Amino acid sequence: MVRARYSVPRKKRKKKIMKLASGYRGVRSREYKRAKEQIMHSLAYSYMHRKEKKRDFRRLWIKRINNGLTNYDISYSRFIYGLKLANIELNRKVISNMIIENHEEFEKIVNRVKEVLAKN
Repeated sequence: MVRARYSVPRKKRKKKIMKLASGYRGVRSREYKRAKEQIMHSLAYSYMHRKEKKRDFRRLWIKRINNGLTNYDISYSRFIYGLKLANIELNRKVISNMIIENHEEFEKIVNRVKEVLAKN
């Protein structure tokens, strides 16, 4: 008779992997070996994409700001430089939301930046 070793930990480990793999298509949700491979890839991708998400959002905010500045005849780079000169410490996320939700305040900031840039 074959000696059973590590039966409880092995079942627990397999159950954990198969639970993570539920919802995958085909063999990847039914066979342990395939499920384990897919879970390893999925966890690696999710780690990478958590890092990339930050870059993607920054790009989105910059595009929104650039688009919002087209009506005011000022480029994005000049605007950011002007913010630094005017000591206005708003990050790109806040400015981007300001363009969408509170356009009057954004217009005030742009006018202030233009004044500071005109002085320099």
